[in-house]
Amino acid sequence: MRRLSLRSRLLLITLVLLVVGLATGSTIVTSRLQDHLQSRLDSELRSVGQLLQLSGAPTNPDRADANAQQLALGLDLFGSPYFVFLDPAGTVVGKVSSPRIAPDQLPRVEDLRTAPPGGPAVVVNSADGTSRWRAIALSRQSGSLIVAGSFAEADSTIARVRRSSLIAGSLTLAALAVAGWFAVNGGLRPLRRIEHTAAAIAGGDLSRRVPDLAAPRTEIGRLSASLNTMLVQLEQAFADRSASEARMRAFVSDVSHELRTPLFGIKGFTELYRMGALSEPADVDATMRRIEQEAGRLAGLTEDLLLLAQLDEAPESLLEPGPMDLRTLANDARHDLRALDPSRPVELTGPGGGPPGPAPVLGDEARLRQVVTNLVGNAVAHTPPGTPVRIGVGTTENRAILEISDQGPGLTADHASRVFDRFYRADRSRSRSGGANAGLGLAIARSLAQAHGGDVELTTAAGKGACFRIALPLAARP
Repeated sequence: MRRLSLRSRLLLITLVLLVVGLATGSTIVTSRLQDHLQSRLDSELRSVGQLLQLSGAPTNPDRADANAQQLALGLDLFGSPYFVFLDPAGTVVGKVSSPRIAPDQLPRVEDLRTAPPGGPAVVVNSADGTSRWRAIALSRQSGSLIVAGSFAEADSTIARVRRSSLIAGSLTLAALAVAGWFAVNGGLRPLRRIEHTAAAIAGGDLSRRVPDLAAPRTEIGRLSASLNTMLVQLEQAFADRSASEARMRAFVSDVSHELRTPLFGIKGFTELYRMGALSEPADVDATMRRIEQEAGRLAGLTEDLLLLAQLDEAPESLLEPGPMDLRTLANDARHDLRALDPSRPVELTGPGGGPPGPAPVLGDEARLRQVVTNLVGNAVAHTPPGTPVRIGVGTTENRAILEISDQGPGLTADHASRVFDRFYRADRSRSRSGGANAGLGLAIARSLAQAHGGDVELTTAAGKGACFRIALPLAARP
C-alpha cells in the first residue's frame, strides 16, 4: 500500500468502499426478496390447503386415487402444489401432484412428515436434490394434509436478481472507477502545484510561493496559507543567515585591518631599531613613543571588542545599576566639549529646546558616562571646530532623554542607517587623522543603552547636522 501513489490509494479505497456498499445493498435486496417470496408461497399453500379441506378431500385409500386424478387437473392454476393426505395413524391415503412434474422432482414423503401440523413451513429438497420445496401441515378431522410448493421459480427469480445486481454493480463500478480517476486527479491538482512549488524552492528559488488554490477555510486553502507563512519565515531565515555571514566576514576583515595597522607600525619600528637606523637617543625616544601609541590603540581596540562580546552574550552582568539623574552627565558633557574645543558654543536645554529638566533613571553611571563620552567624541571628531552643539536633558513620553545635537554636515540616509554598525565609518578610505577611532564608539554606545532597556536614536540629514538621543526608561518613584 505504501508503494502506491496517493492518487491510487484514494481511488482504491473509494472502490473498495463502493464494492462493500454494492454487495451489502445487493445482499439486503435479495434477502428481503427471498423472505417476501417465501411468505407469499406459504400464504398461498395455506390458502390452497384450506380450500382443499372445504372441498371434501379423500379420507380413505379406496377413493383417494379417483379424487386425486380429478384434483390434479386444476393444480396448474395454483402453481402446481403437491398434496399428501395422511390418516390419523400417519399413513398416506392419497397424493396429488401436477402431471407435468416428474415423480423424482417431488419431495419424499418422509421429508414432508417433518412439517408439524398447524406449525410453520419447513424446507425440504426434491427426491433428485435439484430443487427446494416449502411444506406446511394442516390438521383434519380424518388425519392431516401436507401441502408443498416448489421454490424453484422463486430461486430462479432471486438468481436473476443477483445476476442483474452483479452486472449492474460491475458496470457501475467500472464507470465510477473511470470517473473517480479523473475526479481524484482534479482534486489532487492543487497538491501537484504545491509539489512543483516545493521542487522549485528546493532548487534554490526561495521567492516562490504557493498560489491561492482554494478558499481559505478549506484544507487546501489552510495548507497553502501555512506553507506560504513557512516559506516567508524560511526566506527571512536564509536572508538573515546570509546577512549574518556577510557581517561576520566584514567584521573579521575590519578586525584584521584594525589590528594589522598598529602591529605593522610596531613591527616596522622594531626592525628599524634592530637594523641600527635609530642612532640618536632622540630618535629612539620618538620611536618608543610611537610604539607606545600603537600599543595603546591595540589595547583600546581589544577592550572595545571584548566589551561588545560581553554585551552580546550577557549585558546585565556588566551593569551595576543605581538611581541617578542624567542631568549630571549632561553637565559633565558640556564641560568636556568646552575643554576639547573652547571655541565651540555649547548650550544646555531640555529635549528639543526649552529649559532642562530632571531625568531620573536606574542605571550604571560609569557605563552611561561611557555612552555620553562616545557621543561627545563623535560630535567633536565629525564637525568642524567652532560648530555649535546643544545638549538637551529631560523627560519625554515617560522616557528620560539626553541628546547631543550639532550643526555639522550631517549624514545621508544611507550613512545614517549604518552609522551604528561595528567598524563602520562614513570615510571608507580609512585614512586616519588625529583622534580617529576604529568605528566602534557608536556601536558600543547603542549596546550599552540597550542593556539599560533603552536605545540611542539618530535624527540627521545631509547639511542639517545630527542629533543623537539617549532614551532610557524613567526610574520608578519611591
